[in-house]
Amino acid sequence: MDFSRVELSDADKAFQDEARSFLATHVTEEVLRHDRETGDNFNEDLHLKLGAAGYLEGEWKSESEGGFTRVRRRIWELEKRRAQVPWVTWGTTAMVARSVARFASPAIKDVVLQGVFSGHIRLCLGYTEPEGGSDIATCKTRAVRDGDSWLINGSKMFTTGAHNCQYVFLITNTDPNAPKHNSLTMFLVPLDSPGIQIHGIRTVDGDRTNIVYYSDVRVDDKYRLGEVNAGWTVLREPLNVEHGAVAAAPDGLQDTSIMMHQAGSMTLAVDQAAARVTHPDSQGRRPIEDRSVAYRLGRSVARMEAALSAPSIFGRVAIAQTMRDISPDLMDLLGAASALPFGAEGAADNGAAEYVYRFAPLVGIYGGTLEVFRNMIAQYVLGLGKPNYSAPAKRA
Repeated sequence: MDFSRVELSDADKAFQDEARSFLATHVTEEVLRHDRETGDNFNEDLHLKLGAAGYLEGEWKSESEGGFTRVRRRIWELEKRRAQVPWVTWGTTAMVARSVARFASPAIKDVVLQGVFSGHIRLCLGYTEPEGGSDIATCKTRAVRDGDSWLINGSKMFTTGAHNCQYVFLITNTDPNAPKHNSLTMFLVPLDSPGIQIHGIRTVDGDRTNIVYYSDVRVDDKYRLGEVNAGWTVLREPLNVEHGAVAAAPDGLQDTSIMMHQAGSMTLAVDQAAARVTHPDSQGRRPIEDRSVAYRLGRSVARMEAALSAPSIFGRVAIAQTMRDISPDLMDLLGAASALPFGAEGAADNGAAEYVYRFAPLVGIYGGTLEVFRNMIAQYVLGLGKPNYSAPAKRA
């Protein structure tokens, strides 16, 4: 394993300084406060500034297409994370835009991608259904052809960012009698279409997601992505990205897993806890001098570092589980004041550990539950076969 540092050229250092200055100027306290209050993980004004400055296009495109070099892409990713840029809606947009570029008609592709790069068009995921669980192939939302258009009826849960987006990447069932993976068709549905209702839902960590209802929503066939009943082909790549099932780059200039951004809240909480327990109290004593405090903090740090080093789908599981495991310990080390949230007077660490405690269960659900990912590891990595959920046989 190569632990060497990348030596930045003068041009790359200038790019880093420029990016850091841009983010310091535009990711203001007001932006961060707005994000905490709304739970949107998106700020339109900031997003449009990122688009106008060329950062969205540079991040999305490959170097051969005029995008960032590998080194500058890594610089940009790390600087965004350090600045706490609200990112979820850009994450879904960038993911869906890959499928738009590959499967959309030229007219739709050109309009959508141009808007994506400027920041004026955002895209969200219409996957999960209220009774569907993690198996999105059991889709019940129906799309029925009606001449040159389709009528869509159904509902989707956890369509995060829908209220800030212009299109939804929607899974529909176009052949209920076919096997589930051969019955799906994907559409890029304009969210201003008549018959669409978006209702906000607050999660336990304060984030906002949405349930979206589709009632006789008419969608022109030009918004179909890929062939009819071949939606699984269209869906496979963005699902792999969401699951973290992507090949590691040979240059090592990438996150080890997809949960590294979410893990930022955990690293902040650990840093805050370490600073707090090494600070002398009114009597000059530092909590870290208590061997049990030092041991528990050290154990949390070690577990966090191990999780951050786990690659691909393993990191997906390790980070979410570690957030669940160490956040109670961090709060316990900091005392009762750690239960106060961000912005509250007297909060031990400005709510950092308390937020991770509330955020961790959701990180274990994004893109599928931890149980689903553990089954995927067991089946596809360890070769243990499919889980058997059938009822136990009755004894005679």
